[in-house]
Amino acid sequence: MAELTPLAISVLALLNERPMHAYEMYQLLLSRHNNRIVKTRPGSLYHTVERLAGQQYVRAIGTDRAGNRPERTTYEITAEGNDALTRRVESGLENFVYEYPLFPVVLSEAHNLEADDAVLRLRRRVDDLDSWLADVDEAIGLARASGVPERYWMAADYVRGQIAAERGWLADTIERIESKELEWLPRKTQ
Repeated sequence: MAELTPLAISVLALLNERPMHAYEMYQLLLSRHNNRIVKTRPGSLYHTVERLAGQQYVRAIGTDRAGNRPERTTYEITAEGNDALTRRVESGLENFVYEYPLFPVVLSEAHNLEADDAVLRLRRRVDDLDSWLADVDEAIGLARASGVPERYWMAADYVRGQIAAERGWLADTIERIESKELEWLPRKTQ
């Protein structure tokens, strides 16, 4: 069994709710703000659905056309797809896997910038994180106000915790650089 990508997990989970076509899946992922946790692009989604069909995790159950729009194939999850989804969610919940994000790499090389430049760029990141926090808070507020059970949006609360923790760490680090508690040597010039 090939390991399911985050987008494949999302597709199978959507089809576990009900049969739908790929464009509907794309629109639903966007409306639920899942594109904040899963890289969601139309081409990638269509490719993922085709790959899942090739693995017999989903199957086409019909094709329709509305007006001048292109033909749309409706898919449903198979028993094998449901089993693969369940196994992937189980293993993903219980096993920590480090995902090698970019930020720790560039952070470990920030000493290559002048202290003032590094602080300026870290402040910009804090501003971006503040914007993300506001967006996540708004999405959580909408989910609560709409009566969506927390089990469906608890990932948003997790993401919020991650963003808030990074923002707090960055604010502290900026303060340490500015107070000279965190030693910063002048950049070498060639």
